[in-house]
Amino acid sequence: MRFARGSNGLPRGLRGLPRPVAAVVGGGGVYGATQVGVGYALEQHGFVPDLIVGTSVGAFNGAVAAAHPGTAARSLALTWTGLRRREVFPFGLRSFRAGLFADAGLRRLIRRAGLPARIEDLPVPFVAVATDLVTGEPVLLDHGDLESALLASAAIPGVLPPVERDGRILVDGGAVAHVPVLAARQAGAASVVVVVTGREALPLRTTAPPRRAEAVAARAGLLMMHQQIERDLREVSREIPTVVLPTGVVAWPALWDFSHSRRLIDAALLSASRFLDELVVTGPGLYRREPVAAAPGATTGPRTGPRTGARTGARR
Repeated sequence: MRFARGSNGLPRGLRGLPRPVAAVVGGGGVYGATQVGVGYALEQHGFVPDLIVGTSVGAFNGAVAAAHPGTAARSLALTWTGLRRREVFPFGLRSFRAGLFADAGLRRLIRRAGLPARIEDLPVPFVAVATDLVTGEPVLLDHGDLESALLASAAIPGVLPPVERDGRILVDGGAVAHVPVLAARQAGAASVVVVVTGREALPLRTTAPPRRAEAVAARAGLLMMHQQIERDLREVSREIPTVVLPTGVVAWPALWDFSHSRRLIDAALLSASRFLDELVVTGPGLYRREPVAAAPGATTGPRTGPRTGARTGARR
């Protein structure tokens, strides 16, 4: 096989990644629209993964991508730009015992996607990651009923009801694997292409100590999620190439506001495309670009070498 090569003779872009390569799609709720823009960029660069591993909204987007390898972005864009909060989180359809909302809206969304009934019937191998509510263990759902796997992976604790499957009570995979790179490595990936969303995946900014109770809780939640993501990315990148695709988004909408989907898609498409055009993989390491403050939807210059700590271009 012939690869496009950089000026140093190394394979350029995703074609240089060792196989099997997994696409890892993280959680993020409404921010999942950015995953569609990144998906467009990957399709334009001819990338089709050998495996897709998704958590929460990333499990839904990932399942659609696994059902339509190389062509899913357009249908996902139509879904996301037409989505409204009441369709996914319908006030009035409450599940008083186990969650703020019933999961009827999410079930309709999954069924409208035209997915096969079973995970094994997807053209690209697929894993949805959920959390065992009793043991706290990540649960890799790679066979059986697809709808219940997606519902379990997206069952935000306290918001959507847990899912009982195979004798386990399952909730959102983001509780233990917001970006499921460890699950991808466990499934046998020799390299990973990671799609992350939201503020928790970005470098933390120093802020004044929050004073109000809700602000304190929000900051603590952000810190916990950020540390989990960073820990998992660095652990996996010590062993295999780990490419983290940028979204280019700086101004994030409210968690329940789906009206910004087109802006998020467009920003992610532009940012991820520029990153892929300049990516050169040299071996195991963490390949990513870290954004700086900019106008909403803006992108920043690329950092495409493997990263160790705060340095760029260092080999692990």
